[in-house]
Amino acid sequence: MSVIVEAFGLVFQPYVLLVILGSACFGMFVGAIPGLTATMATALLVPITFFMDPVPAIAAIVTATAMAIFAGDIPGAMLRMPGTPASAAYVEDAYRMTRSGRSEEALGAALVFSSIGGIFGTIVLVTASPALAEVALKFSSFEYFWLVVLGLSCAIFVSPGSVTRGIISLLIGLFAATVGIDNPAGEPRYTFGNVELLAGVQFIPAMIGLFAVSEVLRSVVARVDRPAIARSGGDGIFVSQWKNFKRYPVQVFRGSALGTAIGALPGAGADIAAWISYAVSKRFSKTPQKFGTGHVEGLVEAGASNNGAVSGAWIPALVFGIPGDSITAIVIGVLYIKGINPGPTVFINDPQLIYAVFIVFFLANIIMLPLGWVAIKSAGTILSIPERVLMPIILMFCIVGSFAINNSIFGVILMLIFGILGFLMDENDIPIAPAILGLVLGPMLEQNFITSMIKADGSFLAFFERPIAAGLGLFTIAIWFLPLIMMMLMRRKKGSARPEPAGRD
Repeated sequence: MSVIVEAFGLVFQPYVLLVILGSACFGMFVGAIPGLTATMATALLVPITFFMDPVPAIAAIVTATAMAIFAGDIPGAMLRMPGTPASAAYVEDAYRMTRSGRSEEALGAALVFSSIGGIFGTIVLVTASPALAEVALKFSSFEYFWLVVLGLSCAIFVSPGSVTRGIISLLIGLFAATVGIDNPAGEPRYTFGNVELLAGVQFIPAMIGLFAVSEVLRSVVARVDRPAIARSGGDGIFVSQWKNFKRYPVQVFRGSALGTAIGALPGAGADIAAWISYAVSKRFSKTPQKFGTGHVEGLVEAGASNNGAVSGAWIPALVFGIPGDSITAIVIGVLYIKGINPGPTVFINDPQLIYAVFIVFFLANIIMLPLGWVAIKSAGTILSIPERVLMPIILMFCIVGSFAINNSIFGVILMLIFGILGFLMDENDIPIAPAILGLVLGPMLEQNFITSMIKADGSFLAFFERPIAAGLGLFTIAIWFLPLIMMMLMRRKKGSARPEPAGRD
């Protein structure tokens, strides 16, 4: 008990609380700009944390990350330009809700259920860290291969339109992921002699191009009028989410639990968690045909999954010193700089620090609600800006974000190329989101497949020899064949329901 009291004393100091508030505003700002991710927000804070004690340093990173994950939904809902990769999973629903005058409901769902998912993940982090971390450590390349394939499969089945168009979009993303020398053989692929392409297709410029620049081009060509945002009273956002919570309690719990579990897997993160949760929500929904048309159910589950994964990623980081995602990799580096070695010994040597981290997680997810409310109310002014003013400003941010990745004009060129590609895909009703996931997960898919084949000496049966891998593999294959089986059953049911011709007397 004395350790917990000491942890509260470390957190509830004016300086630490001020750091939490400042980093929350910073994370909200960075996440709301397309192309500036939660990882970038964390990286930008690292030089500042050098001058801080361990508790405020970690508090700044935790708070900024939680805010940035939510804030990525703001440009997605308002402009169909997801601020973070996780937001791309449900950007179509959020944007269509905005076009129908329900932007506050869409962003309110992202805010409230992100907070709930984060608090749920933190409770799991506090109570079950060692047990979940042990499960996470049992994942080898075989399990990660099936997890990635499951994520890619979900991208196809949840994308609006036909499955064929979803597969085309996914293959575009996977092809882009093969460019460069970041492959098991280390040989240049599809670089065409260009030195810049040796590093591969950078994800951020590609995402900015596919979503943001394509939307700018579509707006210029089609002259699309932006819908007016629906105004509501001071408590309208939270009242509507209370109704959604009562309508979808199972989805809230399922998204929070699934996000936390996936986040605990090293290398998985909020991106895969959002996609899988959205797919699960659609699969078990009573109205799956509404997904992608402005339906809030997918936002509820995937929103809870996002921040649940953020908390879950800290489980292997704190318990075993293994980063759960790119953000916790940065955090581990900061802890080492502060003279703290993450792992089992930190619970013995610095227990007050661990409890302080837990308290900060709760505070970050609670403070998200009032700050998010202000951000949602302020975001409505974006839609009141005339098109001829808004689109050049958006394009300027896109150029700056693409250039800032490596301080290279090549990032801007990539952005423009993928912007034209995204515009052509959009015009032909090919969904963009599966291409993004293919670009993100393509390298992980190839790396884990090659590693597994080397371990198994070329035997495909090895992918089903380990219990967890076999379970994931059978589940993924069942998802592939489930639509075909359902179609056959429906046809058989219709055939048996046909009236038999009248017999001869």
